[in-house]
Amino acid sequence: MRARLSLFLLSAATLVFEINLTRLFAVAQFYHFAFMIVSLALLGFGASGTLLALVPAWAQRQQPGPTLSRLGPACGLCMLGSYLLINGLPFDSFSITWDARQVAILVVHYLALASPFFFSGLAVGILLTASPQDAGRTYGVNLLGSAAGCALALAAPAWLGGEGVVTLSAALAASAGLMGYAGLKGLVGPVRSVPALGLLLFCLYDLGARLAGWPTAPAMELRLSPYKGLSYALQYPDAAIIFQEWNAFSRVDVVQSRGVRSLPGLSYRYLQPPPPQHGLLVDADELSPIVLPGADPAFAGYLPAAIAFQLRPEAEALILEPRGGLDVTTALLLGAGRVTAVEANPLIVQAARHVYADPRVRTVIESDRSYLRRATEQYDVVMLSLASSYHPIRSGAYSLAEDYRYTVEAFRDALLHLKPEGLFVVTRWLQSPPSEELRAFALAVTALEQNGLDPTTRLVAFRGYNTATLLVKTRPFSAAELEAIRDFAAGRAFDLIYAPGLRAEESNRYNIQPEPIYFQTFTALLAAKPREAWYAAYPFEVAPPTDDRPFFGHFFKWSQAGQVLAELGRTWQPFGGAGYFVLLALLLLALVLAAGLMLLPAVRLRRGPSSGGASPIPALIYFGLIGLAFLLVEIPLIQQFILYLGQPAYAVTAVLFTLLFFSGIGSRLSARLPHRPALGVLVALAFGLPFLLPRIFELTLGLSFPLRLGLSVALLAPLGVCMGLPFPKGIAWMLAREGEGRPPNGASAAVPWAWAANGAASVVSSVVAALLALSFGFSFVLFAGASCYAGAWLTVVACPARSPSPRP
Repeated sequence: MRARLSLFLLSAATLVFEINLTRLFAVAQFYHFAFMIVSLALLGFGASGTLLALVPAWAQRQQPGPTLSRLGPACGLCMLGSYLLINGLPFDSFSITWDARQVAILVVHYLALASPFFFSGLAVGILLTASPQDAGRTYGVNLLGSAAGCALALAAPAWLGGEGVVTLSAALAASAGLMGYAGLKGLVGPVRSVPALGLLLFCLYDLGARLAGWPTAPAMELRLSPYKGLSYALQYPDAAIIFQEWNAFSRVDVVQSRGVRSLPGLSYRYLQPPPPQHGLLVDADELSPIVLPGADPAFAGYLPAAIAFQLRPEAEALILEPRGGLDVTTALLLGAGRVTAVEANPLIVQAARHVYADPRVRTVIESDRSYLRRATEQYDVVMLSLASSYHPIRSGAYSLAEDYRYTVEAFRDALLHLKPEGLFVVTRWLQSPPSEELRAFALAVTALEQNGLDPTTRLVAFRGYNTATLLVKTRPFSAAELEAIRDFAAGRAFDLIYAPGLRAEESNRYNIQPEPIYFQTFTALLAAKPREAWYAAYPFEVAPPTDDRPFFGHFFKWSQAGQVLAELGRTWQPFGGAGYFVLLALLLLALVLAAGLMLLPAVRLRRGPSSGGASPIPALIYFGLIGLAFLLVEIPLIQQFILYLGQPAYAVTAVLFTLLFFSGIGSRLSARLPHRPALGVLVALAFGLPFLLPRIFELTLGLSFPLRLGLSVALLAPLGVCMGLPFPKGIAWMLAREGEGRPPNGASAAVPWAWAANGAASVVSSVVAALLALSFGFSFVLFAGASCYAGAWLTVVACPARSPSPRP
């Protein structure tokens, strides 16, 4: 009992550390590096199983209680030590292609981050090896502890910050070790518990200091990449952070500085100084201005959105994710009667409180997609705020980030909230050649067409020197409206890109290009038939994203590969210019390492003594497939529930906690359920989800949040129970194929080897899931996961056990 409680705490600590790493690296580096480093670190689980399989005699000598008492503090010390190492020895992603030292640093980071997972994996592997007939209970405790860690990792940052959650995970691991020492007799327990006790006391002091607001060790403060927006903002002489808070899914900073002058799209004909403002950053990047009270209102009339309020005076406006509130301030200064601001992050509302506290502003803390599906109000102006900073699209740094605001379904939902003469306003950064703004135009065209409307008469696009703005209506633009837009553009030196009846010579007058490339490209897209062929021929990927494939920032095509590789190490871009190659490189590395972790024990099992002489190949296939399948199902489910539950944190909590918790219950019940029928039910559920979930979401998205959360748990619980069965049932099947319930020789190495194969395959699965989602969408990833479970079922059918599987 004490060993299982220790395993529960250690499993919770491990998942707290894992989830928190994704947050820390998203803040300190960039999205895809967080994904890469954590994915590689998870290979530590596989390495632990491989070690136990290669040295089975050592594994057999280990007593679970004393062993866990040593592994717990070892894991905790590695959590704390690896964080301090990567924080003190930062990795420079931009110079890796010409600075060989960065490759070495990346390897050191990987090895350091793998170490906590290695010791945690050893704990699970030793318990499985010691009692293979009790695999269901051991695996169940591991999953239940992970579920508890998931909930804790999402709640703790609000009180402790990301750095404090590192300390929390180390404290849980130390507690797991002390639980094991409590069972030792005499002075042995107190003497051996000194490292664990010392680690726990340090962690408790650090946690107490953070809760009390006292100073903490400077080495624990998160160091940022010099290329993050916050690093740039703090270089100005008088810059200072005046607000910094964490929550479950972000860190929000506000910088006070005279150097913050951000008004995206402002006409260069505005000759006055910009209004005083602070800079708001989320995850230390994407600076958004917070215009301070008392600013001269004249600047608002020179922003691209001003035309919407000129055409619709005293408008009822809906502004989606206004971040620091520039569009809210602009709307109010331009005479909007009332503004509804929908912002998903409550920390942003807190940081820019004077904007959102205006009596003319109704603030809704919810994702814009959830609000658009739930609300029934219609507006004169619906504005999709520009919430990101300018990024050259060839950097590829944001190609892996999903964005549900820029999908066909999102634009269709926005159009449904327009009054009959309402305007939908979208502004994006101007790129050359056209790409980012062209994809936004493609989204508007497709949304209008899918709503049965002719886009040629309902779209206007214009550009300044750094942004492009779309105006979209559900009714054709009138002649008077088009004339007003022409006058507005001429007065502010904005160039028209597309408007009904626009001629080429009207489109390139102020911000002059050698050719009217934007007019030519936009009109060519609109006229193309079939449009899919036009998208295929265009140099960048600009086809409109959908909810099933919501990667607005992914512009990479394989036709660019030659140029990207030719420029590798010669341009100031991370990895030479395409985030897609980061995934490919990671996949190759994961495949090589996973193959080694899985195949080395298989060779030993084949050559070593075996009671039944059964080939290890079927077990290799089985555990590899279920390792692949788990994350191929879990990852797309998290993404799809973001829409349903409104915020990423809620989706991660609901999906991960429900799947892990009910998988733990399924594992505990595995002895009572037959193997092949249970796998068959799991396959049927996994194949049915891509068809079932969209229909349920559409029917129930208008329910209150508690009802949607309860329905989410009810939908995922049966799947979770079934997902907890394949591993323990597979252990019983593998041992039964050897002919004994607890074989003493060759098959004893097979149990930790199965743990190694499952862990190694899951790392490959996380990379494969991202690649498949980018290329084919989330539904395809779910189908791939279901197919892997089907392959595992076929393996069991084709290679039945020689005798009935032993019951735990």
